[in-house]
Amino acid sequence: MTQTSTYNPEILSVIGKGLSGSPKRLPSWLFYDEKGDKIFQAIMQMPEYYLTSSEFEILQTQKHRILRHIVGDNEASNAVFKLVELGAGDGTKTEVLLNHFISQRIDFTYVPVDVSEAVLTQLVSRLNKSLPDLKIHAKCELYSDALESMKNDTSEKKLILFLGANIGNFNKEEAITFVKKLAINMNENDRLLIGFDLKKDPRLILAAYDDVEGITRDFNLNLLGRINREFGGEFDLDLFSHYPYYDPEIGVTKSFLVSEREQEIWIEALDKFIHFDRYEVIHTEVSQKYDLKMINSLASQAGLDIVDVICDKREYFADVIFKVKR
Repeated sequence: MTQTSTYNPEILSVIGKGLSGSPKRLPSWLFYDEKGDKIFQAIMQMPEYYLTSSEFEILQTQKHRILRHIVGDNEASNAVFKLVELGAGDGTKTEVLLNHFISQRIDFTYVPVDVSEAVLTQLVSRLNKSLPDLKIHAKCELYSDALESMKNDTSEKKLILFLGANIGNFNKEEAITFVKKLAINMNENDRLLIGFDLKKDPRLILAAYDDVEGITRDFNLNLLGRINREFGGEFDLDLFSHYPYYDPEIGVTKSFLVSEREQEIWIEALDKFIHFDRYEVIHTEVSQKYDLKMINSLASQAGLDIVDVICDKREYFADVIFKVKR
């Protein structure tokens, strides 16, 4: 058998722990390998997946308003700042801001931060072609490490982006802890922009995670496919089904993979079988939806003040700008 040392030990540890627990859990970031990235691109084009189009509308129509929060009304020509994006992905939405800032002759540096070197390489390569005048300083680091390294540099303001409702991937306690870490590494003149998916008609929310074409199903099942490809798993994807639900009382969407029968799954990298009872589930994703009361509470507990709340015209989504409390 192939030696386990050839496998990514950190990811393998997460998989081993997650599939050995009760209930079984795997983190949503495991969705994103090369195949998963392509499926997610298709998800963002789905008519049911309102999140991307809603935030794109905000960035496109309110880019002047966002810029004012970091450079002010009268100092744009003299402004120097860093645009720091946590989890930059393909940067499609962010490019709206990049184009606008360049058109306004703003002196800024784009700092995309991601733990995936491959994602950053692709992003930088694309932007070097589409925006040759853009100054880019990519950081392949954990978010907290990247911000900590910039905190002591007080020569430039920072506008920190955390787009795409990624804050929803944390439960409430985790979100407070995460945002506190961001706040600790912000200076007085820095601003933080976080994208929040807002509570709305529960049917609209559920459809975004359970589309009729089955693209979200394929996205979730790709997690098992990734284990097969990278870690010698023997999952039969036809023996698992995708089950999402939304609880409007607490504003949480959860996704599960359901074992359709009792089965033993061999995973080479773990050198063992994983047992599944019939209808046993793997919890794969959580997506917390917010209202303004919850956003205010998050800000207060994290040591931040809300500067501006910018919604799309349907009020499905909000990009909220924060500053540290004085």
